[in-house]
Amino acid sequence: MSGTLSPFVLGGEPVRRKMNRVCLLIRCGLFSLIPILVVAPAFAQWEPDVRLTYNDSASYTSNNNAQCVAASGDTVHVVWYDQRDGNREIYYKRSTDGGASWGSDTRLTNGPSFSVYPSVAISGSKVHIVWADDRDGNYEIYYKQSFDGGTTWGFDARLTNDTARSYLPCFAVLDSNVYVVWEDNRAGMFNYEIYYKHSTDEGATWSSDTRLTNASGFSGYPSVAGSDSIVHVVWEDRRDGNDEIYYKRSTDRGITWGSDTCLTNDPTPSDYPSIAVYDSNVHIVWVDGRDTSGYPEIYYKRSSDRGTTWGPDTRLTYDPNTSWEPSISASRSLVHVVWSEGRNGSFEIYYKRSPDHGSTWEPDSRLTNDPDTSRGPHIAVSGSRVNVVWRDHRIGNNEIYYKRNPTGNSGIEGDKGQRFGEAKVQTIRANPNPFTSFNTIPGREGDRFVLYDISGKLVGTYKGYRIGADLSPGVYFVKSAMHRSSVQKIVKIR
Repeated sequence: MSGTLSPFVLGGEPVRRKMNRVCLLIRCGLFSLIPILVVAPAFAQWEPDVRLTYNDSASYTSNNNAQCVAASGDTVHVVWYDQRDGNREIYYKRSTDGGASWGSDTRLTNGPSFSVYPSVAISGSKVHIVWADDRDGNYEIYYKQSFDGGTTWGFDARLTNDTARSYLPCFAVLDSNVYVVWEDNRAGMFNYEIYYKHSTDEGATWSSDTRLTNASGFSGYPSVAGSDSIVHVVWEDRRDGNDEIYYKRSTDRGITWGSDTCLTNDPTPSDYPSIAVYDSNVHIVWVDGRDTSGYPEIYYKRSSDRGTTWGPDTRLTYDPNTSWEPSISASRSLVHVVWSEGRNGSFEIYYKRSPDHGSTWEPDSRLTNDPDTSRGPHIAVSGSRVNVVWRDHRIGNNEIYYKRNPTGNSGIEGDKGQRFGEAKVQTIRANPNPFTSFNTIPGREGDRFVLYDISGKLVGTYKGYRIGADLSPGVYFVKSAMHRSSVQKIVKIR
């Protein structure tokens, strides 16, 4: 393969420990020179590419385990890192009209160190970002948030504090809960493991670090999603002597964790997983070299019972060229996947959709068509729209580009928002309202609700359905602490 088409570079930097696979595949005689013509159908609903960055230095999206785009309602949030300031910094941009127009770039970090690999997630008007930063002499995980939809930003919060390399963060947000995973070699120089921490108060305070793997080797590229009280984590792992995809879940919001589950079992590497959740369906895509072409292909797997059991592997791409960097989003019955692929002489962005929870898949759609490299795609859906961002070298310099399909998620009502942590929207109906002593919210046993005062300050979390006995008279807002829900205004009159 030419240097242009090498799959072993992500985020503008060489991916460690991957180059030996080229030699392995050549020794096994797996590379095929037989061309296969694949014609992608034209999907007219995809609109033209939109260039988001304009500077003379390179701009990069993160690796596919993270998420560089998130959407809620008509607002689309994009993060990336670039070198316009002489070193790599985190930047942010948003659209408030569904991707039709865009605001200016916002620089989120400011220092002489490298700030790289950002990931963004949203919950209502709150925007959360994590990234890796070496301002402390080694890479640590940092966090930042906006409480007004990205207009203003709070301070940087350091989430890790050890002498090792903490890298490639990914996170999910569900209401007031924020879940972060990353890879970390504090257990030994060559022993990368997956770590986790969480916040139950919208990022104000954080739990201690939790080590999720103990494989005495390489566990990396973690991706996380959440739905209801379940947190799902997927990663690539070399404990079996070969990279395989592993999965782990917590059913109590990350307090305790189940055992590791190996999801793949083949003699060639399975790498770079990406995860999405909607209701009881857990969707995973990854890169796999098992096919006789010798080139990595995109594979998919689903659990329809919240990660308890798993269906068979499904091959999504069929082309004698490298398919790389898959990113996945899910909303009701629709599953959306984007990836980069070299079938046309240079890497381009491709898209595929399943209308039935991943049971069947529509033909590939080619999203980019330029003579240079398009890499690192990320996808998010909101309402009827599908949003994709990637980095593109068409002008001779890596820039961030955006594309949307305004009807690609058609039939999906309401705001199901971001890829990480999709769930049904629960309607809150407090009764009586106004009230004098307490009101009741219909729900299920074990439900919890969060309450805010009129200034937006968190008052507390309530277990059960009866809310208000301990409140002073005034106006409050209540929503579910366990599900995506509407916000109900309640009034205590005395």
